[in-house]
Amino acid sequence: MAGHSKFKNIMYRKGAQDKKRSKLFSKLSKEITVAAKMGAPDPDMNPRLRLAIQQAKGQSMPKDNIERAIRKSQAGEGDNYEEIRYEGFGAGGIGVIVEALTDNRNRTASEVRSIFSKSGGNLGETGSVSFMFDRVGAIEYPADVASADDMFEAAIEAGAEDCSSDDEGHELFCGAEELHSVSRALEEKFGAPISAKIIWKAQNNIELDDEAGVKLLRMLEALEDSDDVQNVYANFEVSDTVLELMD
Repeated sequence: MAGHSKFKNIMYRKGAQDKKRSKLFSKLSKEITVAAKMGAPDPDMNPRLRLAIQQAKGQSMPKDNIERAIRKSQAGEGDNYEEIRYEGFGAGGIGVIVEALTDNRNRTASEVRSIFSKSGGNLGETGSVSFMFDRVGAIEYPADVASADDMFEAAIEAGAEDCSSDDEGHELFCGAEELHSVSRALEEKFGAPISAKIIWKAQNNIELDDEAGVKLLRMLEALEDSDDVQNVYANFEVSDTVLELMD
């Protein structure tokens, strides 16, 4: 998913790395707590928790942080987190899906609506955007774990449906229901991935001009910066000029 991947690369090339990592760890911890609360606190018995832990390890989250997040679920914390999906449109009519975990629906809705509005976008009804995306499993590995050919071969053997590789890394896709088994098979061969989760993958990406591209990326960054927002997806592509303007 070019727009999705490129946006993530932008996020982690920009400055204030410590601040971004701290916020990332906070969001990963929240997902671990919610996953452990919804199922068993044992990752071998809870596929969602296993994927959340796998994701945290891929981002070099300390083991103590992971264990603390699991303990929170057993202490009764995370009871009131609600999973909410927002759909809307950004600059250039780009479809945007926002996934949130919140303990205050009104606060989160107000913040998300405000970010869309300030960026020239607007929220839509549920289903107004998601029909342009597929719900799939996505697994990411750094480029140096394997060659493109070796990763492709391993991906197919593990049950993945597609694999793309470039200088920045490997991205594999599989059916959402197959993510647990595919990621486990790949982890045994290559170690923990950078990311392994169910995502909204755009069926087609729309190329934006520079002005709209910058405006959209500013909006996506603001959404990502929200404590309640877990994931943001959009069906777009931008030029290298836009990436330079964002640095």
